[in-house]
Amino acid sequence: MAADVSVLNILLYGKSVGTLTRVDGDRTLFAFNDAYINDQQRPTLSLGFKDNHGALITEFNPVQTRVLPFFSNILPEGRMRSYLAEQADTNPKREFFLLWVLGKDLPGAITVEPADGELWPPDANETPTAEQEERRQNALRFSLAGVQLKFSAIESAGRKGLTIPAKGIGGSWIVKLPSREFESVPENEYSMMTLAQLIGMDVPPVKLVDIDAIENLPKGVETLKGQALAIQRFDRLSDGSLVHIEDFAQIFRVYPADKYGKASAMNIAKVIAAEGTDEDIAEFVRRLTFNSLIGNADMHLKNWSVIYPDKRNAALAPAYDFVSTIPYMPDETAALKFSRTKRFDGFSEDELKHMAARALLPEKIVLDAARETVALFHEHWKAEKNQLPLTKSIVEKIEEHVRKVPIASA
Repeated sequence: MAADVSVLNILLYGKSVGTLTRVDGDRTLFAFNDAYINDQQRPTLSLGFKDNHGALITEFNPVQTRVLPFFSNILPEGRMRSYLAEQADTNPKREFFLLWVLGKDLPGAITVEPADGELWPPDANETPTAEQEERRQNALRFSLAGVQLKFSAIESAGRKGLTIPAKGIGGSWIVKLPSREFESVPENEYSMMTLAQLIGMDVPPVKLVDIDAIENLPKGVETLKGQALAIQRFDRLSDGSLVHIEDFAQIFRVYPADKYGKASAMNIAKVIAAEGTDEDIAEFVRRLTFNSLIGNADMHLKNWSVIYPDKRNAALAPAYDFVSTIPYMPDETAALKFSRTKRFDGFSEDELKHMAARALLPEKIVLDAARETVALFHEHWKAEKNQLPLTKSIVEKIEEHVRKVPIASA
């Protein structure tokens, strides 16, 4: 193979479905293989790879430096990306090489591997060494998408803690570390996820873990204060097999930087209505209502996902990333427009009716789900707010916010 051409195999459930090819000038090209194209019972890689008639899209334009949005969205963002790129000794903008390094433990049922055992190309960094190769292997421990420092972990045998696998493969839990900037973020998320579960939403198991109960942490992390949050991965089964998921930035074919501005909650609802069930619609409305009540201004496209239980048909994935953000960054607007507005003080039954009409959702299902969520929120918030690991300040900020949301008093 020519020195200026590198190929990565894209595997879904361990079976090759296509290739990413990097050519001279850092251009990448994606192509499905013929076996996947011709398979009438093919597992779904992405709703974003289907056209308006449901047929598989097979022609893709080359991409410079980055990779297609679908693959870009399974890579970490922001400071997390910079950290991992440093470990891999590559430029964080060169997404092909980040996929190469992190491809063994990505979200969902995707794995990425070099074709024919190809070696790390010399132009991926200037001075490849044995030490850099070891750092690339260590980077696998932090391969999950997102901005926050988090990693895949397994339950420790014979003790109550968690262990980060040496090569980052096979973990059934995601562990999120405390923030250096904001107080009690893991405790906040644990509390909001617990409330959501009490209200009846589909929430994976969560628990708080002492930092010193986590083995194999990277250097420097032990200086963080507070507890870490552990969430059981819903893209892994108990036997370690993979379950495919994708977020709505992937579905809408937008890059992570556009996760706030390229679509709305109404657009998400349209997809859920077309692909899912009435229960999926009701669950979507529960989560939208709940996150408006707690003041989560960061429910962007990447914080909504679908899952493929039968490998082909999409359903709304379990909930994740429920945090009350207003105690940290007071914001009167949601990450995404609901239907006509992004303002929390505009989240009313009338706004939900408008969204239902535009997204062709059954209005009764939407309003019933919202009203039930409001009633259950008030009930469980009153009973649990002083029992959950929330600071007095966070409780006060949420209560102040709830009074501004019209649907809370409807």
